[in-house]
Amino acid sequence: MSNDATGGLPAELREKMALALDVDDLVQANRLARELKPWFGVAKIGLELYTAAGPDAIGAIVDQGMDVFLDLKLHDIPTTVKKAAKVAGALGAGYLTMHAHGGSAMMRAGAEGLAEGASNAGLAAPTALAITVLTSDDTAPDHIVPNRLRLAIEAGCGGIVCSAPDLKNIGEMAPRIMRVTPGIRAAGGEQHDQPKAVTPAEALELGADLLVVGRAVTLADDPAAAASALFAGLG
Repeated sequence: MSNDATGGLPAELREKMALALDVDDLVQANRLARELKPWFGVAKIGLELYTAAGPDAIGAIVDQGMDVFLDLKLHDIPTTVKKAAKVAGALGAGYLTMHAHGGSAMMRAGAEGLAEGASNAGLAAPTALAITVLTSDDTAPDHIVPNRLRLAIEAGCGGIVCSAPDLKNIGEMAPRIMRVTPGIRAAGGEQHDQPKAVTPAEALELGADLLVVGRAVTLADDPAAAASALFAGLG
C-alpha cells in the first residue's frame, strides 16, 4: 500500500486518525486542520476549542471536509444530555463523547438525542462514544473499564474510548464496538500527561479503530513533518 499523492496516508488509514485540536483559537485550529488533513480524516474538538468558538468550530471542520469528533465528555442528568446531544448531532458531529460514569440511562439518552439530531438534519448516523477512564488516570481499579463497557453496550453506544492496555480485553468482550484510543505518541516521544501512551503501529496492532493524536504533532515546530514521521511506515 502506498501513500497518496498528497504525501500523507491512504484514505483507509486517514479515516482511522483523529487530530486533537486542543487550542483556544479557531484560526489556529483551522490552520492545523488544513495543514494536517493529508494524515487525518477526523478532527477532535474538545472543551478548550468549543468554549472558545462554540458551534462555529464544528462548521469550520465540516467545511474542511473532515469528520467532527466532538469531545465534550457529557455528564449530567439524562434529559440535559439528550438535549445537548441532539444539538450536537444536528450541527454535524460524527462522534460525541459521554462519561460512562454517568450510567446507562444517561448514555442511552445521549445516544438517542445524537441520532435524532443528525436524522432531523438529514445527516449520516453519528456514533456515541463512552469514556471509560481518562487516560491520564493510571490508578483506576481493573474492574472499572469492563463494568463501564457493559453500561455503554446496554445504553446503545457505538464506541468506547479507552487506553491502549484495555484494547485487547474490550475487543474480546465486545468485538463489534468501536474502540477509540487517545495518547498516541512517537516511539520515545514526550508522554505529557498520558502515562499509557503508545505508537500508532502499536495501537492499530492492539485493535484500535480510531487513534487520537494531539500534542505529538500540534506542538511540533513543523506539524506536517511531525505527522509524517509519526506515521512513517504505516502507509
